[in-house]
This record gives sequence, structure tokens and C-alpha cells, in this order.
Amino acid sequence: MIPTQTFGRTGHDSTRIIFGAAALGSVTQAEADQTLELIRQHGINHIDTAASYGDAEVRLGPFIEQHRNDYFLATKTGERSYQAAYDEIRQSLEKMRTDHVDLIQLHNLVDEAEWQTAFASGGALEAAVQARDEGLVKYIGVTGHGVTVASQHLRSLEQFDFDSVLLPYNFPMSQNTQYMDDFNALAEVCQSRNVAMQTIKSITKAPWGDKEQDASTWYEPLRDQEAIDTAVHWVLGRPGIYLNTVGDIHILPKVLDAAERFSDRPSEEDMRTLAERWDMAPLFV
Repeated sequence: MIPTQTFGRTGHDSTRIIFGAAALGSVTQAEADQTLELIRQHGINHIDTAASYGDAEVRLGPFIEQHRNDYFLATKTGERSYQAAYDEIRQSLEKMRTDHVDLIQLHNLVDEAEWQTAFASGGALEAAVQARDEGLVKYIGVTGHGVTVASQHLRSLEQFDFDSVLLPYNFPMSQNTQYMDDFNALAEVCQSRNVAMQTIKSITKAPWGDKEQDASTWYEPLRDQEAIDTAVHWVLGRPGIYLNTVGDIHILPKVLDAAERFSDRPSEEDMRTLAERWDMAPLFV
């Protein structure tokens, strides 16, 4: 059984494993349907997607239309201006065949110029707030990648009372002292303000580099079940956070299987052994 906890101030009892629908971005409808049935079998009740995830929102449409009340549904807009962001939110609803989403997130809001635009008058944040006022969305979050994302999320929370944040968290990145200082500071703020904290890239092995990319993730993932178990259990072993799943439907079952068997967090020695055995490296430096 995958554990659940209340998703911040929303009141929704979300599984600590959130289905990352980026995995549906370049699959057939039949493959998407099979994948969504798999997450249903595992009891996952929270789906996270984005307008920029290829065909993901379209692939979700038939499932959401049939099971809307069973899922906390989140999407993202990568637009930075008001009108473009508002239009994209409306388009996302149409693609997913629903009249509202539970959470709209400002996608990968890390770049300083984009951050300034999104928060300024006529920016994307205004569109998100209007969509919330109109009942198109219930809650507003912010997401990001890179080594500066935690510090930027702290700035974002100073400017607006976001309901959730999303950022990378895995063992290789935890070896970056500055990143973890920022991550821990963000976690303290999120806990004090009841902001949901989602994490991504849990089973990152390393950047692809010159290797042939034989998975639909933009990083080289772990594939060995025992290795995935260790990486997933390490993330879940930190209380209060969520793990958003892998962006490849063929690796997804291993992540779900690992989550089903979570009990204790691996030790520091276990993680160092894992990192050395599989030559793990930070995705962001």
C-alpha cells in the first residue's frame, strides 16, 4: 500500500507517489490507457502534467472524463504573460475534458527575467489568480529545475502565497551543500505555511552526456529494480514530501513497485554504495 498524506492546505489526502504524466507525452492512446489503469491499480490518486508535455493532456482526456472525481489533477503553464498563460490554462482544460483542475503551476519559473515577467503586472501569475477566481483552478503552485530553484522558490513564496512547490531531490543532488541548504530552508518554510512540497528526478542516474538516449527521460535513469528501490525509498524516507514518478512508462512499474514496498530509509552508507555501483552523478551542476 502506497502511503498518503494531506497535500498541503488543500485538504486532499494524496498518495505520496504522484503520477508524472510527462510519461504520456509521446505514447499512443492505447499505451496511455494501459498506464493509467496501472496507476489506478496501485491506488495513485494524484496526477501531475503540463501543457508542454507533448500529447500528455490529450492522452489523459478520456481517463479524466471518466474518473475526474477520483483524482487530484494538476497541470502547468510555461507562459509568462497574462493572456498567453490564461489561454493555455483554458486549452489544458479542453484537452483533458474537464471544467477545472485542482492545481495550476507556473512551470519551471527559475530564470530571473522570466520570474520578473511572471510576477509583474500583466504576468502569468495574474492569469492563474483570475483562473482561480473563475473556478477554473482551485490552487496555485510553482515548479522549477536546476541548482538555484530552491532559493527562487523561497523568493516566490515571499511574493505570493503559493499552495505548492516542485523541485528536484535525489541522492546525487543532496551532495551539493548549497543546494541542500536552500532545499532545507525551503522545506522549513513549506512546513510552517502548510505548502505542499513535491520532488522530481528521484531515480536519476546521471546526465545522458554522449550516450544513446534509450528512455523517454531527459536524464539517464536507474533501471535495476534494487537500485530503484533504494533511490525511491531514500526520497520517501524524508517525511512530508512527495515523489513525482518517472517520465517513461516502461520504467514506471518499477517505481510503483518500489513505493509499494517502502518501509525504512536507506542509510548514508547504502546510498554511497548505490552511487558508486551505478556511477551516479548530479543532473544539475
